[in-house]
Amino acid sequence: MDSGKKKAIVVFSGGQDSTTCLFWAMERFGEVEAVTFDYGQRHKLEVEVAAGIAKELGVRHHVLDMSLLGQLAPNALTRSTIPIAQEEGELPTTFVDGRNLLFLTFAAILGKQAGARNVVTGVCQTDFSGYPDCRDVFVKSLNVTLNLAMDYEFVLDTPLMWLNKAQTWQLADDLGAFDFVKDRTLTCYEGVMGEGCGQCPACELRARGLREYEKAIGEGRRL
Repeated sequence: MDSGKKKAIVVFSGGQDSTTCLFWAMERFGEVEAVTFDYGQRHKLEVEVAAGIAKELGVRHHVLDMSLLGQLAPNALTRSTIPIAQEEGELPTTFVDGRNLLFLTFAAILGKQAGARNVVTGVCQTDFSGYPDCRDVFVKSLNVTLNLAMDYEFVLDTPLMWLNKAQTWQLADDLGAFDFVKDRTLTCYEGVMGEGCGQCPACELRARGLREYEKAIGEGRRL
């Protein structure tokens, strides 16, 4: 089947990575839908931003209630009493046990009902903050499991898997979405739009990648 006629579901948070993936999917598939998960995150603005972006881009948007996940796996993203931190040799307090496992599984279930065979996610092993469920081996393993579980040939697409943050900015620029991603997305753990708070790990990673990409542009080179 021609990729232009295929349908894809994008796991969508309204952040830098998933928004870049949304533009990536819109360029490659004939029809794209987005799914956002409400898992009890502290900043409900995330769900609102995702809905707003999807509406502006004319993408059908689904919001699924995953609040039980926030109750089962307390973390810094769902509990204001838990500080955002990472101790040496330990997972960051922002890691949510089972999040990508459940998100991708529910996105695939939604995708099968919608007639989509591709599920797009912005997970990345290059700049992944130590999250085990962002690794390529996990995605490939789950891809096989989903196909067997539902007797349906899914493809879990990970366009950012081997890109660092600077290269992700470059991809957004290549897609004509650089300014949109820079100004309209919400990546910050503290719930601040655009450039964010500038201090949390997500903002530091995003800003460092942006500086590296802008330096490369100034030097006339690609990353």
